[in-house]
Amino acid sequence: MPSIVQLQALLLLALVSFALAVPTRNAPIQKRSFKVERVANPNFKGRSVGAGTRALIKAHRKYSIPLPQGLVDAMNAANAANAAPAATVADVLSNSASVQVGVPAGGQKAKAKASGTRSATGSLSTGGASSSKANGTAGKGTGIVTATPEQGDVEYLSPVNIGGQTINMDFDTGSSDLWVFSTGLNRASQAGHTPYDATKSTTSKVMTGASWSISYGDGSGAKGTVVTDTVNIGGASVDNQAVEMATAVSQSFVADANSNGLVGLAYSKLNTVKPTQQKTFFDNAMPSLAMPVFTADLRKNAVGSYEFGNIDSTKFNGSLTWANVNTTQGFWQFSSNKFQVGTGAPMTIQGGQAIADTGTTLMLANAAIVNAYYSQVNGAVNNATVGGVTFPCNSMLPDLAVDVGGSYMATVRGSDINFAPVDAAGTTCFGGVQAIASNLQIYGDIMFKSQFVAFNGGNNSLGMAPHQ
Repeated sequence: MPSIVQLQALLLLALVSFALAVPTRNAPIQKRSFKVERVANPNFKGRSVGAGTRALIKAHRKYSIPLPQGLVDAMNAANAANAAPAATVADVLSNSASVQVGVPAGGQKAKAKASGTRSATGSLSTGGASSSKANGTAGKGTGIVTATPEQGDVEYLSPVNIGGQTINMDFDTGSSDLWVFSTGLNRASQAGHTPYDATKSTTSKVMTGASWSISYGDGSGAKGTVVTDTVNIGGASVDNQAVEMATAVSQSFVADANSNGLVGLAYSKLNTVKPTQQKTFFDNAMPSLAMPVFTADLRKNAVGSYEFGNIDSTKFNGSLTWANVNTTQGFWQFSSNKFQVGTGAPMTIQGGQAIADTGTTLMLANAAIVNAYYSQVNGAVNNATVGGVTFPCNSMLPDLAVDVGGSYMATVRGSDINFAPVDAAGTTCFGGVQAIASNLQIYGDIMFKSQFVAFNGGNNSLGMAPHQ
């Protein structure tokens, strides 16, 4: 017969076993980091002739800044020579009726202007209904996703999992829509792409009555319907994320077979879904991240990465310097009032503003910066044939430093400013820094190739440091 001591021991053991079996509430979730396999791009063969002109036109389209006639002439001439109708300036939606749009006066920026939703200054009006509730499901963690340059190093593409379907997309810190090619497009528009099929997802739900429409000043754009689905980027997962399915796209998107859509990472106030704006993936994921940040580690001709919820100090030299972000227009916008060419003296630009935009290939700056920079490059000319500044490809280009928030001078390596050849012989090259007729400068991938950049949504700040 068991003794009292033995009975007490058995009772204690039973109590412990029961306690271990009961789910623990409010237990802290282990912080994690997430990685995905690198994306190989078998088509990468270096930048082709005309890449610079195409990138410059694309940036003007994106912000609805009127194209200078010289740029239009250069593109049309290149198309005629190369028999490449996919890159023509006239570029309207396919699989739908034409979109009627106007070009903002004075070259004001109108990033991905949505008809009836956004004004020429980029401000948005919102409906009174509440947005869909999206939930981060990865716990307090981090997510990292690789970014592989597409042919011509025009965009950085990353794998995104939507409803169990992996799709390569472009991460764009200059817009706020998560839109994707879908099976709602006609077959011709789907050709060469990986479309999202909502019917194959067990977690997708139709957002009844919701639509989206992004259009640019020249008539190009995309539009469609909206569902919610589970979106996983490098292990950081969000349930009920608004996914904008394209049912009509312009030919320029169809021709870009490497990209199947965009993941907008600007502020949610730029989202174009109607009647109710939706939050970006980052805004929805922030509460579940270990830190309310994402970082862009993009490098020249090499795989880079975006990481969510963590800042990897092994990726940059020294410490990050932080700048306040002006969120008024929905961009990652900051003051940029000074610049320096090589070892020359710093120069001032009154009232300079800029945005950090991973969705723009070139670095588009105030004309004063462009003129001062290329005045130090022998043989540099404003080349009407290609619509931008060119120089001999063997030029030793000086570095360019630009002010970020008044507390940091971000150095762009001269070697990163040599963007692409403009002739088959490779004797003349297109500059990665070009002028733009806008009060808002656009610091795109040319800058990111030299700088590690952290985007902090918790306190609306931007951190930069040179790449390790």
